[in-house]
Amino acid sequence: MSTVRGTLFHTAVAAPRGDQLLPLAGLRELHPDLYERHLVKYRGREHRLAERVLPLDCTWSEVVFLSPLDAAPLFAALREAGRPAATPQQWTLDAGLLDPARCCVRLMRMTRGAQTADPGGPDDYLPLTTATLRAVAEPTARALDRLRTLTPAEPARPWGDVPHILHRGPIPLRYFDR
Repeated sequence: MSTVRGTLFHTAVAAPRGDQLLPLAGLRELHPDLYERHLVKYRGREHRLAERVLPLDCTWSEVVFLSPLDAAPLFAALREAGRPAATPQQWTLDAGLLDPARCCVRLMRMTRGAQTADPGGPDDYLPLTTATLRAVAEPTARALDRLRTLTPAEPARPWGDVPHILHRGPIPLRYFDR
């Protein structure tokens, strides 16, 4: 157990298979049907899967994505924009259960009208620490404003402006409060 303190979130998985939450690359090998289902999220932006996660020396498809914040305010902002958006059920995870050497925080920005988040550079990665989690545990005014003022043509991408907690490799399901 690490000394990192904080709560992380992951959208609940309806019918998990096995005893680990797998990154997309792991799904491709073990559960090709689930891989195909999750790959749809990247339609039109497949290049993201090969994007390097610099501090973890792996690709975007080799990490599990966690959120440092509860999704409820994001989905409330989408509803304010007139989008039908039920807040997804979420699992929580004590950040102290993760090895900080296998994690990083990726700062995210989404340019208005873009189909995907802006590319990241070396300065967009932070180490997973208690201080970092505290700094990113609330949605920013920018994130909420973008969601509240979406035009019908813009993709929602609720997590587009929300820092991502990236974990290289699978995470045991027993770590999550479900």
